[in-house]
Formats: sequence, structure tokens, C-alpha cells
Amino acid sequence: MKIWEKGFFVNETIEKFTVGQDQELDLHLAYFDLVASKAQANMLAKVGLISAEEQAQLLTGLDELLAQVAAGEFQIEAEFEDVHSKIEFYLTEKFGDAGKKIHTARSRNDQVLTAIQLFIKDYAARMAAKMLALAEVLLVKAERHQADLLPGYTHFQAAMPSSFGLWFSAYAEHLLLDLALFEAAHRVADQNPLGSGAGFGSSFPIDRAMTTQELGFGQVAVSAVGAQMLRGKTEKTLAFALAGAAGTLGKLAYDLVLYNSQDLGFVTLPQEFTTGSSIMPHKKNPDVFELVRAHANRLQALPNDIILATSNLPSGYHRDFQLLKELLFGPMMQFANLLDLLLFALPEIQVKAGVIEQSKYDPIFSVENINQLILAGVPFRDAYQQVGRAVEDGSYQPHRQFQTTHLGSIHNPGLAEIAAKVQDWRQRSPLFGHFRE
Repeated sequence: MKIWEKGFFVNETIEKFTVGQDQELDLHLAYFDLVASKAQANMLAKVGLISAEEQAQLLTGLDELLAQVAAGEFQIEAEFEDVHSKIEFYLTEKFGDAGKKIHTARSRNDQVLTAIQLFIKDYAARMAAKMLALAEVLLVKAERHQADLLPGYTHFQAAMPSSFGLWFSAYAEHLLLDLALFEAAHRVADQNPLGSGAGFGSSFPIDRAMTTQELGFGQVAVSAVGAQMLRGKTEKTLAFALAGAAGTLGKLAYDLVLYNSQDLGFVTLPQEFTTGSSIMPHKKNPDVFELVRAHANRLQALPNDIILATSNLPSGYHRDFQLLKELLFGPMMQFANLLDLLLFALPEIQVKAGVIEQSKYDPIFSVENINQLILAGVPFRDAYQQVGRAVEDGSYQPHRQFQTTHLGSIHNPGLAEIAAKVQDWRQRSPLFGHFRE
């Protein structure tokens, strides 16, 4: 069943190609399409395009389908092109003419666009909540291990002393920066396109302010042409948010792979978090973080995929946009899985204390030797050269006793300040507490 049927049949090969994966992917949209259809029915009744009895029938049918979605029983069978045709068929079979009226003053263009806007808005809020929870996990680890020092690296060479307090809290703070991208995606998705029709509006006296309020959108996408141009823009904005956060998660995972190696040995994973080798019985591999790294790298390519699919399109709807579901929905679910995995695994990581006491890390205290000479009145450049010569001729003795005082340093990592940033996000951002339960 197709809601655009006009009495002729499409070639089977052509139909299979044009339908693509919509029957599977539209399951992500079913809840939001049904909610938007309820708002549509209420609006049609208000402006007199359907009767109160028809409104009640449509709301009953839509609630029945919503119950199927909640129970995990909603399906889009092979005979339906997409979620829209399944919903309209159900309503028509149950209520006759009332079901045939649900699409009045609406195009499949603004119908799917509205569902996608709601879906991405909800998703951005959900992921933001997970990211904030992950930042809080990292801050707990930072607080617990802020006194545990480790070598800091540049160019893959031991450089200066660092600490787990600095390292864990750095990722917590950067997740907050990534939240800004999700807030941007949420803002773009928080525009109501319902009523824009095929991109040119309707001659019926529809009430777009009513549907905007009922669906919880922050604003109306005013121009009917501009509303249609949200298709691709919203997906692209979310893709950049996913890529940005994935970059942070990938770097975190890479650090953990390195820190877990025998050569560094800064952290250990519980044995049940590792995998083995088919030939080397001693191996305990950090596959989980290697896979996080790989998935994160793939996610960083997502904006390019979206851009290439949409970059040469003029205004208006084009079937090219159908590919955006295939390009975006899978990575969206994968990103959610990565966050869940890290929320599960990070609390179990075990930090090794005292790793910095090894003599091989003596050189990383060379800057502290310089600082001691500076405090004794030696100019920096002279002190630098003096310590450099000591390192080369073997007379260097590390000055391991030092104390930092400035904000964001080893002995003053600023955990309270970062925690305040977390709380500020939770209190002020529209992302939190505004997603589907």
C-alpha cells in the first residue's frame, strides 16, 4: 500500500530499489510519526476540516499504534512502502473515511521531516544525558586518583609529570565541549516543519502554531520553502556533533590501549574485560577499546558522507534525501552503544599507583631542575643549557619533589570547577530532561 497510489503499478525492480531500507529504518520514526499525526488530527478538528467524531476515532487508532510501539510489536510489513503508509492504512481499515482524512493539508514531505526533526531532537537530548553521565564518571575517577602521578607524553616520548586527576578530568571537560555541538543539533531540530506541505504550504486555514506547541517544538520553521530545506541540514548538524564527540571517545580509547600495554602499564583492565590469543596463551587484549577507537574513527567520517549525498541539491525535496536515513540512523545507534559501553567499562579500570617512580622516568623532571635554578637566580636560558648538559654527561639528578599551585595543574586540577561546569550544563541547557521516556 502506498499513500501516493493512483491506479497503476510500479515495476517490481524499480519499487524495491526506491523503497530501499525504509521499512526497517522507519521503525525509528514510528513513535514520532504517530505523535505528529495526533497533533495533525487535533489541528484538523480545530480548523473544521474533520469532525469531533473523526478526531476521536483517529486519536484512538493512533494511540493503539503507539501502544504497539511501546510493546515492541509495531511492524511495517512488506506490502507497505514506509511507516506513513502503514499508519494511514491502519486508520483507514479501522475507521474508513476518517482514516483517509489524516493526510489532509499534509504532504509526505513535511510528515517525514517532522518525524525526523522530533527523532533527532529527542536523540540529541538522550545522548547529551549519557555524555554528561560519562563526564561525571570521569570526574569520580579523577577525584579518586588525583594524587596518582603518571608520565605525560609528547611525540610518544615521556615529557613531564602528569596525573590521573588531570587526565580523567581532561576528558570530562572535553565531553562538555562536545555537548555544545549536540545543543546546536538540538536547536536546529527544534523547528516545526509541519504544515509546510510539499514545500509550498496549503490553501487550508491550518494552525501551525497549534501543532508547534502540541509537539513541543521551540519554534515554527516559518517559510514553507525553508522548512523543506531542513532536510539534510538537521542531519548534517547532528553528524558534526557525532563526529566531534567520537573524536573525544576515540582519543580516550587510544590512551587506554596504550596505558594498558606492558611497556607503559599505567592501568589494568579486569580480566573479564579482555580477550585472548589463539596461539599466545599469555595475551589479555584490550579489544573493547580498540573497537571503540575504530567505531569512533568511522563516525568522524559521517559529516562527509552526509555532505556528499546532499551538497549538489537545489531547494525543494529530492529522493536523494532518503539515503540520509541509511547514512545516519545506524551510526546514531552505534554512538549510543559506545557511550553505554564506556559508562559500563570506565568505572572498572584499575589505576596503577607509583608508576612514575621508575628510574626510566627520571628525565621528565628536568624542567623542575630548571625551575630550581631559576629560583636561585639563574636566567631561564642559562638554566636550560645547564640542565641539558647534565642530562647529556650523566650528572643529572632529578628533582622529584615539586608542587604546582595554578588552576588546572597536577596539584590543583580544578575538579570542583569542572564539576561546576557539569552542573551548569545540567541546569541551563534545554537538552536535559526533555526526551522521550
